[in-house]
Amino acid sequence: MINHLLNNKKQWFNVIDIIAIFSWSILLFKYWITGQLYLLIHPNYFLLVLISSIILLLLSIAKIYQVFIYHQKNPNFEQLANSQHSNLLPKGWGSSLLIAVAVLGLIINPMVLNSQTAMQRGVTDTLPPTTLQTQSFLNQIPPEKRSLIEWVRTLNVYPEPDNYIGQSANITGFVVHLDHLPDNYIYLSRFVLTCCAVDAYPVGILVELPDSRNEFPPDSWLEVQGLMNTVTLPALEVTENKLVKEKRQLVLQAKMVKTIPTPSNPYAY
Repeated sequence: MINHLLNNKKQWFNVIDIIAIFSWSILLFKYWITGQLYLLIHPNYFLLVLISSIILLLLSIAKIYQVFIYHQKNPNFEQLANSQHSNLLPKGWGSSLLIAVAVLGLIINPMVLNSQTAMQRGVTDTLPPTTLQTQSFLNQIPPEKRSLIEWVRTLNVYPEPDNYIGQSANITGFVVHLDHLPDNYIYLSRFVLTCCAVDAYPVGILVELPDSRNEFPPDSWLEVQGLMNTVTLPALEVTENKLVKEKRQLVLQAKMVKTIPTPSNPYAY
């Protein structure tokens, strides 16, 4: 039976369809089991990805049943199936493209968004209104226990920087070098995901280092402990005519800086 199917050119298209469906089932499951979904989408969609992987696996099994078993009972099945739909692409091309993309996804691991992406999308110390969780401030978080994102949210709700002078902070993020800032300043940032990596945007806090920032290259991950202060510095946002306005900003004066590995879940939500 197998030789008969392989010798029949039309049956190869069914085999390609099966491989395409099965390969995407494996790809989605690989992203889920390895935790690489954290680099791609919001955790709210993780269960949907797992369910989709299972459904695709069941569809590939059902397709195998049709091709290798039901076809033997009904020789006209293939001819009927071919007459029930039309293709925009030549037959087999669509499935071949899906297989190629799935293979690339299995071979190439997703990359963490970096400082170059942050500068392209625009660094900022503010969050959109949809991500402000003002209800979380009903229970005040001690300053030294706030994450970088919680500090940014606090600033959005209570934007006067002088209110935080002298407060302790311990935050983590990746390094961004901004050319219009003094040499001993870095922008410690994290990306915030609302749906997927495509719409991720960077937020962060300025950090004043004891020495030059050259010791900490862009994209390195740091844990920084210190005290909050306010300093008049060029604004993070640069206008289209490249004019940089100065403003009073909240700055973390670093007392301890430690390089850390890139987290398995580098984004915030």
